[in-house]
Amino acid sequence: MSQVTIWHNPRCSKSRQALAILDELETPKDVIKYLEEHPSKEQIKNIFKMLGYKSPRDMMRTKEDIYKELNLKEETDDEKLFEAMAQNPKLIERPIVIKGDKAIIARPPESVTEFLNS
Repeated sequence: MSQVTIWHNPRCSKSRQALAILDELETPKDVIKYLEEHPSKEQIKNIFKMLGYKSPRDMMRTKEDIYKELNLKEETDDEKLFEAMAQNPKLIERPIVIKGDKAIIARPPESVTEFLNS
């Protein structure tokens, strides 16, 4: 099995569950605590491409206070949405599991198993 990376938030139960599944499966992995090791705008854009989403908003936590404070609901410029995530990584949905050139947001966490086997 190829190396897996997880963008992880230890305070998030879904993220902890996804990490536990990776541990149970004895999956070699890199754990990136993205709230501590802020990803760059380019890294976020790369993950966005791996996710195959149409809008950066699809990978954002739109219920976070900072989303409302920055009035991102009204933002139409994708570059500004990527920049907002780079400056405020709390806006990035979690956990993100990456394998090769593909990624998923592991919600529900059990989706990790199917993703790894695909």
